[in-house]
Amino acid sequence: MKKVLVTGATGKTGSLVLKKLLQRSDQFNTIGFARSREKVQELFDSTENFVIGDIKDQAILESALKGCDSLVILTSAIPRMKAPPQPGKRPEFDFAPDSYPEVIDWLGQKNQIDAAKKAQVKQIVLVGSMGGTNPNHPLNSLGNGNILIWKRKAEAYLIDSGINYTIIRAGGLLDEPGGKRELLVGKDDKLLTNPPNGIKTSIPRADVAELVVQALTCDEAINKAFDVISKPEDDPSAVITSDFKNLFSQTTSGL
Repeated sequence: MKKVLVTGATGKTGSLVLKKLLQRSDQFNTIGFARSREKVQELFDSTENFVIGDIKDQAILESALKGCDSLVILTSAIPRMKAPPQPGKRPEFDFAPDSYPEVIDWLGQKNQIDAAKKAQVKQIVLVGSMGGTNPNHPLNSLGNGNILIWKRKAEAYLIDSGINYTIIRAGGLLDEPGGKRELLVGKDDKLLTNPPNGIKTSIPRADVAELVVQALTCDEAINKAFDVISKPEDDPSAVITSDFKNLFSQTTSGL
């Protein structure tokens, strides 16, 4: 049985990953890591399988990772709207003072990787975002946070850490059921800049969560980094993805 720590476990995608792993109690001894005890209670009714802490706190990360075989990183800075926009104006965003992308997506993820290395964790699955090859991507302008740049830096740090890794760079996340689409993998944002047949570069969160779970069980996912989107659910050419070993075999290592 693998012992797995999931950080960002009260986020929209993180909570789906945690629930999937908890359902596989014969395979995984799963622990969630979150900052808000209240949010844990709200989503899971109990803090029994949780460590409450902050990814900026190296000591609590090291404690939470003791004895863990795997770490799943789902932490991410979240922009907030400053105020409702004036008519005809675009909304403006910023980040909480201690939650800028440099702090969360770079230093916070670096902390997690360092703590995992100290705990001799065997594999880290990191969920990121497509678009990191383009410094002028619109997401980087939100709150002047350069979020994709910092995410990319953390990914490079993970690859250089010597720990086995799986880096999943998801397209736009949809709050829709999983297991109903064909998933497409790629590299270097080619799916973003030139999507096949002009399909939308999106994917259900539930499918990303399933990819995380499968990455913890498939040797084919080890030391792989890839972009992923999905065909529309109603695409007549789609073949619903069920062979994850084959999907991971289509991916490659390195940034």
